Amino acid sequence: MLKVADIMTKDVITVRTETTIRELAELFTRHRISSAPVVDASGALIGVVTETDLIEQDKSLHIPTVISLFDWVIYLESEKKFEKELKKMTGQTVGDIYSEKVDTVAPSTPISEVADLMSSKKVHAIPVTEGKRVVGIVARIDLIRTMVAPV
Repeated sequence: MLKVADIMTKDVITVRTETTIRELAELFTRHRISSAPVVDASGALIGVVTETDLIEQDKSLHIPTVISLFDWVIYLESEKKFEKELKKMTGQTVGDIYSEKVDTVAPSTPISEVADLMSSKKVHAIPVTEGKRVVGIVARIDLIRTMVAPV
């Protein structure tokens, strides 16, 4: 049975929170990748940034519906969600747009579990970690390659 270590990309391109949006877009374009693990100064995984995070910078801003009653303003939608959306759209660095919630796998994880995780979470790549250290990344294309690899 194949494990993540057998198919993962070991030379992982990571970014830091201070990486600019332009630098991130250049990395994605030059290396033809769609996501990158975000690491802190010590190299520990703190999140992930994806093409979707970049694309959200160009979407239309949805102003939340409010009701004004006397001197009160009542939001009919989440004010926090609006603030988060606005921060992403106006972000200048990876720190403004990345997701702190990231699923990871270990090198010993069977690839069937990775396929299940990618399918259920609708993600295209998952960082491979040992502790908090990124040791690889496994993408959908890595799983697809196993279908055509000689036995």
